[in-house]
Amino acid sequence: MRIFRLTLIAVAVSVTWSAYAEAIEVRKRREAPGTAAEVWALVGGFCAIQKWHPAVAKCEEKEEGGKVFRTLTLKDGAKIEEEQTKKEATSYSYKILSSPLPVKDYNATLTVGPDDEEDRVEILWTANFQANGASDEDAKKAIDGIFEAGVAGIKKIAIEAADAKEGKSSGGDKGSE
Repeated sequence: MRIFRLTLIAVAVSVTWSAYAEAIEVRKRREAPGTAAEVWALVGGFCAIQKWHPAVAKCEEKEEGGKVFRTLTLKDGAKIEEEQTKKEATSYSYKILSSPLPVKDYNATLTVGPDDEEDRVEILWTANFQANGASDEDAKKAIDGIFEAGVAGIKKIAIEAADAKEGKSSGGDKGSE
Protein backbone atom coordinates (compact mmCIF):
# COMPACT_ATOMS: atom_id res chain seq x y z
CA MET A 1 0.00 0.00 0.00
CA ARG A 2 2.89 2.37 0.81
CA ILE A 3 4.43 1.83 -2.64
CA PHE A 4 1.05 2.53 -4.25
CA ARG A 5 0.76 5.85 -2.35
CA LEU A 6 4.30 6.86 -3.25
CA THR A 7 3.66 6.00 -6.89
CA LEU A 8 0.42 8.00 -6.84
CA ILE A 9 2.20 11.00 -5.30
CA ALA A 10 5.01 10.75 -7.87
CA VAL A 11 2.49 10.68 -10.72
CA ALA A 12 0.61 13.68 -9.27
CA VAL A 13 3.83 15.69 -8.91
CA SER A 14 4.89 14.70 -12.43
CA VAL A 15 1.55 15.76 -13.94
CA THR A 16 1.59 19.05 -12.01
CA TRP A 17 5.19 19.79 -13.05
CA SER A 18 4.45 18.89 -16.69
CA ALA A 19 1.51 21.29 -16.80
CA TYR A 20 3.67 24.06 -15.36
CA ALA A 21 6.64 23.33 -17.58
CA GLU A 22 4.58 23.28 -20.76
CA ALA A 23 3.02 26.72 -20.41
CA ILE A 24 2.58 28.37 -23.79
CA GLU A 25 4.04 31.84 -24.20
CA VAL A 26 3.02 34.50 -26.70
CA ARG A 27 4.97 37.72 -27.04
CA LYS A 28 4.27 40.58 -29.45
CA ARG A 29 6.35 43.73 -29.77
CA ARG A 30 6.05 46.92 -31.80
CA GLU A 31 7.78 50.27 -31.84
CA ALA A 32 5.80 53.49 -32.10
CA PRO A 33 6.38 57.24 -31.88
CA GLY A 34 5.98 59.11 -28.60
CA THR A 35 7.05 58.78 -25.01
CA ALA A 36 5.88 55.98 -22.75
CA ALA A 37 3.78 58.42 -20.70
CA GLU A 38 2.14 59.94 -23.82
CA VAL A 39 1.26 56.60 -25.40
CA TRP A 40 0.14 55.07 -22.10
CA ALA A 41 -2.20 58.04 -21.53
CA LEU A 42 -3.95 57.05 -24.77
CA VAL A 43 -4.05 53.25 -24.40
CA GLY A 44 -3.29 52.34 -20.79
CA GLY A 45 -6.68 52.48 -19.13
CA PHE A 46 -7.95 48.96 -18.40
CA CYS A 47 -10.96 49.57 -20.66
CA ALA A 48 -9.06 51.64 -23.25
CA ILE A 49 -8.72 48.35 -25.15
CA GLN A 50 -12.02 49.19 -26.82
CA LYS A 51 -10.27 52.15 -28.50
CA TRP A 52 -7.31 50.25 -29.90
CA HIS A 53 -8.25 46.59 -30.37
CA PRO A 54 -10.29 46.00 -33.53
CA ALA A 55 -12.07 42.90 -32.14
CA VAL A 56 -13.44 44.66 -29.04
CA ALA A 57 -16.82 46.34 -29.48
CA LYS A 58 -17.35 47.32 -25.85
CA CYS A 59 -15.59 47.22 -22.49
CA GLU A 60 -17.23 47.54 -19.09
CA GLU A 61 -15.08 48.05 -16.02
CA LYS A 62 -16.08 47.53 -12.40
CA GLU A 63 -14.37 47.49 -9.04
CA GLU A 64 -15.36 44.92 -6.48
CA GLY A 65 -13.67 44.14 -3.19
CA GLY A 66 -10.67 46.29 -4.09
CA LYS A 67 -10.15 44.41 -7.36
CA VAL A 68 -10.67 45.75 -10.90
CA PHE A 69 -12.54 43.66 -13.48
CA ARG A 70 -13.48 44.22 -17.10
CA THR A 71 -15.94 42.52 -19.39
CA LEU A 72 -15.03 42.68 -23.05
CA THR A 73 -17.80 42.27 -25.59
CA LEU A 74 -16.30 41.27 -28.89
CA LYS A 75 -17.71 42.31 -32.24
CA ASP A 76 -19.05 38.76 -32.74
CA GLY A 77 -20.97 39.06 -29.43
CA ALA A 78 -18.67 36.80 -27.38
CA LYS A 79 -17.68 37.99 -23.90
CA ILE A 80 -14.40 37.77 -22.02
CA GLU A 81 -14.18 38.47 -18.29
CA GLU A 82 -10.81 39.55 -16.91
CA GLU A 83 -9.30 40.67 -13.62
CA GLN A 84 -6.49 43.20 -13.38
CA THR A 85 -3.78 41.67 -11.20
CA LYS A 86 -1.15 44.43 -11.23
CA LYS A 87 -0.90 48.04 -12.34
CA GLU A 88 2.20 50.18 -12.73
CA ALA A 89 2.95 53.55 -14.33
CA THR A 90 2.99 52.23 -17.93
CA SER A 91 1.87 48.61 -17.65
CA TYR A 92 -0.80 46.34 -16.29
CA SER A 93 -1.21 42.61 -15.85
CA TYR A 94 -4.43 40.65 -15.93
CA LYS A 95 -5.87 37.16 -15.98
CA ILE A 96 -8.81 35.72 -17.87
CA LEU A 97 -11.61 34.53 -15.63
CA SER A 98 -13.90 33.26 -18.39
CA SER A 99 -13.88 33.36 -22.16
CA PRO A 100 -14.60 31.38 -25.31
CA LEU A 101 -10.88 31.34 -26.13
CA PRO A 102 -9.12 27.96 -26.13
CA VAL A 103 -6.99 28.83 -23.07
CA LYS A 104 -6.86 28.35 -19.31
CA ASP A 105 -4.51 29.62 -16.59
CA TYR A 106 -4.04 32.71 -18.79
CA ASN A 107 -1.96 35.58 -17.39
CA ALA A 108 -0.81 38.52 -19.49
CA THR A 109 1.00 41.85 -19.25
CA LEU A 110 0.73 44.90 -21.50
CA THR A 111 3.64 47.34 -21.27
CA VAL A 112 4.62 50.56 -23.02
CA GLY A 113 8.24 51.43 -22.32
CA PRO A 114 11.06 53.50 -23.74
CA ASP A 115 12.73 52.27 -26.90
CA ASP A 116 16.42 52.65 -27.71
CA GLU A 117 15.55 55.49 -30.11
CA GLU A 118 14.60 58.91 -28.78
CA ASP A 119 10.87 59.78 -28.81
CA ARG A 120 9.89 56.18 -29.54
CA VAL A 121 8.34 53.52 -27.38
CA GLU A 122 8.29 49.76 -27.27
CA ILE A 123 4.84 48.18 -27.01
CA LEU A 124 5.07 44.72 -25.49
CA TRP A 125 2.17 42.32 -24.86
CA THR A 126 3.03 38.96 -23.33
CA ALA A 127 1.01 36.02 -22.02
CA ASN A 128 1.49 32.58 -20.52
CA PHE A 129 -1.31 30.01 -20.59
CA GLN A 130 -2.35 26.43 -21.15
CA ALA A 131 -4.38 25.18 -24.10
CA ASN A 132 -7.97 24.29 -23.25
CA GLY A 133 -10.08 22.29 -25.69
CA ALA A 134 -7.61 22.84 -28.52
CA SER A 135 -4.07 21.88 -29.41
CA ASP A 136 -1.20 23.97 -28.06
CA GLU A 137 -0.59 25.18 -31.61
CA ASP A 138 -4.20 26.30 -32.11
CA ALA A 139 -4.34 28.03 -28.71
CA LYS A 140 -1.06 29.85 -29.43
CA LYS A 141 -2.29 30.85 -32.90
CA ALA A 142 -5.51 32.32 -31.43
CA ILE A 143 -3.69 34.47 -28.85
CA ASP A 144 -0.97 35.40 -31.36
CA GLY A 145 -3.62 36.80 -33.71
CA ILE A 146 -5.29 38.76 -30.90
CA PHE A 147 -1.97 40.24 -29.81
CA GLU A 148 -0.89 41.07 -33.37
CA ALA A 149 -4.08 43.06 -33.96
CA GLY A 150 -3.71 44.73 -30.56
CA VAL A 151 -0.14 45.98 -30.87
CA ALA A 152 -0.91 47.17 -34.41
CA GLY A 153 -3.91 49.09 -33.02
CA ILE A 154 -1.79 50.72 -30.31
CA LYS A 155 0.84 51.70 -32.87
CA LYS A 156 -1.85 53.24 -35.08
CA ILE A 157 -3.14 55.40 -32.20
CA ALA A 158 0.42 56.44 -31.29
CA ILE A 159 1.11 57.48 -34.89
CA GLU A 160 -2.14 59.46 -35.07
CA ALA A 161 -1.26 61.24 -31.81
CA ALA A 162 2.27 62.01 -33.02
CA ASP A 163 0.90 63.37 -36.30
CA ALA A 164 -1.61 65.55 -34.44
CA LYS A 165 1.16 66.78 -32.13
CA GLU A 166 3.19 67.81 -35.18
CA GLY A 167 0.20 69.62 -36.65
CA LYS A 168 -0.45 67.02 -39.32
CA SER A 169 -3.81 65.55 -40.17
CA SER A 170 -4.03 61.83 -40.90
CA GLY A 171 -6.91 62.55 -43.27
CA GLY A 172 -5.09 65.07 -45.41
CA ASP A 173 -5.52 68.85 -45.61
CA LYS A 174 -9.27 69.30 -45.63
CA GLY A 175 -9.08 73.03 -45.02
CA SER A 176 -8.04 73.81 -48.60
CA GLU A 177 -11.01 72.14 -50.31
